[in-house]
Amino acid sequence: MTLKIFQSLEFLNNRLLNIERNIARLEEKLDFSLAIQRNHLIRIKNGPSLTDDAILFSRPYNDLSPQEAFNIYQDSNQDFIILDVSEKNYKAATQIDASLRITLEDLAQGYAEISSKTTPILVISENGLRSILACEMLIKKGFYNLNNISGGHEYWPGHKKTVLKEAA
Repeated sequence: MTLKIFQSLEFLNNRLLNIERNIARLEEKLDFSLAIQRNHLIRIKNGPSLTDDAILFSRPYNDLSPQEAFNIYQDSNQDFIILDVSEKNYKAATQIDASLRITLEDLAQGYAEISSKTTPILVISENGLRSILACEMLIKKGFYNLNNISGGHEYWPGHKKTVLKEAA
């Protein structure tokens, strides 16, 4: 009889632990969802466009074409930060003035150099892959209004590619 009571208590204890784990996971998901909603509200408040897909699919950052990012860059009425997370030795064909350069590898500590968590941040890298990872990292650090520049430096307007002409 005593053994059955202990087995029942152990069973109940295990069930309780599983319920507690599930509640903790739900709390994390809820916190993340609320952070995304705050992110969207800040983007709307600060004026940059917010795509329907970003809202419908709860994307924590925008993907901007290089041309869209370039238009923001050229608009003297818009407040923004350009964050370049390219590799340390990467030399872009076109330098972007006033960009903050923190490599992706240094961003886990270097994010403190970013002056505002709510100002629109345009994140760029060599080809746009490292900037996606940087956006995901910065979301977890509490930054809002992040914008990945798809294609990165490779497709930044003004970047001239050399075209080889065929010999006639």
